[in-house]
Amino acid sequence: MGKSQAEALKRIDAGSLSDIFDDRPGRVQQPVMQCVQIKPIAAQPGGQERHRVIFSDTKNYIQTMLAVHQNYLVEEKILRRGVLVQLVGYSANKVKTKRILIVTEIKVLEEFGEYEKLGDPKQLELKAEDEEKASPTTITSNGFYGNKQEQPKQNRPMPSHTKPTSSSAHANIYPIEAISPYSNKWTIKARCTSKSEIKTWHNRNGEGKLFSVNLLDESGEIRATGFNDQCDQLYDVFQEGSVYYISSPCRVSFAKKQFSNLPNDYELHFEKDTVVEKAEEQDGVPQVRYNFTSVADLQSVEKDTTIDLIAILRDIGEVGQATSKTTGKPYEKRELTLADDTGYSVRMTIWGKTAASFDVAPESVVAFKGVKVSDFGGRSLSLLSSGSVSVNPDMPEAHKLKGWYDSQGRSGNFATHANVQGAGSGSGSRIDPIKTIAQVKEEQLGMSETADFFSVKASIQYIKPDSFCYPACLSEGCNKKVVEIDPGQWRCERCDKNHPKPEYRYIMSVNISDHTGQLWVSCFDEVGRMMIGKTADELMEIKEVDEKQVAEIFSDANCKTWTWKCKAKLDSFQEQQRVRYQVTSAAPLNFVTESSKLIELIKQYNIE
Repeated sequence: MGKSQAEALKRIDAGSLSDIFDDRPGRVQQPVMQCVQIKPIAAQPGGQERHRVIFSDTKNYIQTMLAVHQNYLVEEKILRRGVLVQLVGYSANKVKTKRILIVTEIKVLEEFGEYEKLGDPKQLELKAEDEEKASPTTITSNGFYGNKQEQPKQNRPMPSHTKPTSSSAHANIYPIEAISPYSNKWTIKARCTSKSEIKTWHNRNGEGKLFSVNLLDESGEIRATGFNDQCDQLYDVFQEGSVYYISSPCRVSFAKKQFSNLPNDYELHFEKDTVVEKAEEQDGVPQVRYNFTSVADLQSVEKDTTIDLIAILRDIGEVGQATSKTTGKPYEKRELTLADDTGYSVRMTIWGKTAASFDVAPESVVAFKGVKVSDFGGRSLSLLSSGSVSVNPDMPEAHKLKGWYDSQGRSGNFATHANVQGAGSGSGSRIDPIKTIAQVKEEQLGMSETADFFSVKASIQYIKPDSFCYPACLSEGCNKKVVEIDPGQWRCERCDKNHPKPEYRYIMSVNISDHTGQLWVSCFDEVGRMMIGKTADELMEIKEVDEKQVAEIFSDANCKTWTWKCKAKLDSFQEQQRVRYQVTSAAPLNFVTESSKLIELIKQYNIE
């Protein structure tokens, strides 16, 4: 039972919103507030949905942006209207006459329950005298955001350069997760986890060059790109694995998802006066963030998905040559055989300089980040050009894998995924137990080290209309995501060829429910076709001329009941863990079979 309204009012830190933006001494570092409204924000194409949340301290209320890695709190209805929350990580911004709070971590105080709006809060506005000096202020209780201190006065930023520097010159560190087009005068402290080669282009508009880096801090990752002059100035500055201070001016724009796999709605473009400084202290920032998939679980991963993998290197092939079908230029390739403690092995192809310089001893533990899953030959893998390789990394997963291999894996025989059906294909011979949604949650399916499989009879409640499909390669058996490089030209990196158009394939987020609860599940192309009754290509053609009709088609799919075969597996992202439910197949109800089950159930309760 929740606490009384009087207890709830006493627990809220009244006036704390004003304290945050005025940075008053002695302010509460982790204030408690009430959530009074939640609204979804339409995602950019290929981006993640975000949520706008209004919090109240009973005296004032403010509109906030919830960080994407906290979305699960809304999706699983942990964060809901009326509850009390404690703000653990946040960033305050003053933009013209607006005050914006970006919330990166919250704790929902479930013991208090839910209430109607407490107090009579008024909207928190920027004071008129502060409008001229509006600037972002980073405030949080978490150490990785830094403590708010007065920054020393500085002259006009020097052109892009690098030099060792101490953290005292950058006391006001901005979290990557808080960066948006509304941000200005910020500095981030981030590790360069990946640096691309310099790429050139020549087209009717001219020519140029660029490179990109992936930047990581405790709050998230973001991609940054340098063009032309910035490419010349900064390419040698960035070294993979090193930590840098990067200070605005630096353009923030919506991320082009066709060029990046990072879960961030924004990306950075270096400008003439962007300042890049190598940090003197190289610790305090994560080295790399992995989300490993086991080799056995590859059979349930949709092809063209990007994953991370840690495995034993069983065999190394010789360097071979392949020829680009478009440019005619040769490039190197090499095949690796990998295995892990699930008893499965898989083949991976590495390319270019990585293939030519690969010098790793067999039986080493190798962690790969940025691996594309293919269904060629059942299941196979390909390391992306933006991917990375770490040999014998110092992490628990590597030590566990090495111990298993030394004790029993070296002499073991390994199964392969040859000719297996992928996610979204036939259900196979495995019989999954039938569960209610409540049972799935109560039994904590998916919370163990291995995946759990189950079937559930449930109805569609809602299909997310944004990003319901992706453009795929036309080559038979490929289905890799393609990007439009010019009007009427779609590029497939894997096949190394261009197509006049893509084939769109479903990748949908669907809310299903039965009489015991609701669940968000992921569905792929074959299941999507069954649900919608049209191919993704046909639906995209309709969307081009009439988006309202697409909404009606999704609405028609609602409330229909299906039998869903699902896989539940623990998923880690941004140091937050939750269970991901993936549909492997779906079928409409067989009413004859369902009636027979009900008859047998009724017979059990017959009294002689």
